[in-house]
Amino acid sequence: MRLYLTALNPTDSVMDGFLPAAAALGWDVTVLTDQPDGYPGHEVIETDVRDPRAVIDVIAAHHRPDVVFSNSDHLQAETALAAGYFGLPGKDWRSCVTAKNKSLMRRRLTPVEAVRSVRLPPGAELPEAVPYPVVVKPAAGVASEDVVLAADVHELAAAVSEIRKRRPSDVLVAEEFLDGRLHTLETLGDGRTLHVLGGFRTTLGPLPHFVEERLDWHPDPGGVEVAHVTAALDAIGAGFGVCHTEYMVTRDGPRIVEINYRLIGDNCDFLLADLLGAPLHEWVLRVHAGEPLNALGVGDEPRGDVFGTAVSLIADRPGVVTAAPPSVSPSVSPSVSPLVSPSPDGPSGDPSGVRLWHRPLRAVGDRVEVTHTNRDYLGIVRAIGPDQTAVDAAVDSFRALRPWTIA
Repeated sequence: MRLYLTALNPTDSVMDGFLPAAAALGWDVTVLTDQPDGYPGHEVIETDVRDPRAVIDVIAAHHRPDVVFSNSDHLQAETALAAGYFGLPGKDWRSCVTAKNKSLMRRRLTPVEAVRSVRLPPGAELPEAVPYPVVVKPAAGVASEDVVLAADVHELAAAVSEIRKRRPSDVLVAEEFLDGRLHTLETLGDGRTLHVLGGFRTTLGPLPHFVEERLDWHPDPGGVEVAHVTAALDAIGAGFGVCHTEYMVTRDGPRIVEINYRLIGDNCDFLLADLLGAPLHEWVLRVHAGEPLNALGVGDEPRGDVFGTAVSLIADRPGVVTAAPPSVSPSVSPSVSPLVSPSPDGPSGDPSGVRLWHRPLRAVGDRVEVTHTNRDYLGIVRAIGPDQTAVDAAVDSFRALRPWTIA
């Protein structure tokens, strides 16, 4: 089985998730990327992966493909077009474009929900009929970058002007502020059946920015929420492969924030796999190889008697990192049991049965700035255990014993 994986910069999801999953399946892998030095130990072909014609040409000149796949936010449509060219299972490229572009997404979701949104192309005047407060953001943005709450027309003008300095040619959107609690829904589909894997409750940092500080496992979202999100996915055609949808539970019911037609990131994919006790990355790849969900064991995974969280350790001031905790992993393989504590005294576990990981994203000597985006993360702690009390205690203990220091 030959997998062509398209990628930009190397990510944890690819390096520690999908590439090991492909190896476990016994697949041959070729990485197509414009950053070939980032994938040592793998067959790599430097490719303009943002151009589907280039991707198709490179694959056609190499080995016959069985799977063409990407987990990149930026390459879903291009990869879907390449898979379609070779007659392979894949996403509808139109759905990928719609999910990525928040203005197109809002148009397509009009039959499902009413969220007022205005498209702001370069040079456009500020909208007159917009309900304040509004959230302004790039139509194709990621990682909470340039996402700002504006209370009135003056704040909106200032926000747009500031964003335009960095993104002069980007389309922006200004949409009504959805007041409520942010959730995620994680789904996996084979094009015929869509399965809900579970979801998370998201804690955001202080407004006017929207930095994700913490995600807590919420395995069984309410039926109204699931019905609304799946109706939205149906509306844009996002029924194949894995999808990470963010939605707000408001007083008027669920409302979609964004649809990310790929696996959840920021190490939460590994948290999700451990919570489900399932080879999640292998599942995703096997769906792209044409296997139906019922052949994978999807739906049989346990979800009840376990709690998990991913906590982002965020820089609160600019400066230089002078102390940083090391990478931490339990000594027991995550595939064995999510509740085994490897060491009662070590930072990766405690007698309550909590297993804890720490993934540093910075290093001592790094200069950090505060951008009010997910780029401010210093590290990520994820932990799973029998209940929230035990997990919170383990996370708090780790943070107290192993702090990040910026001077």
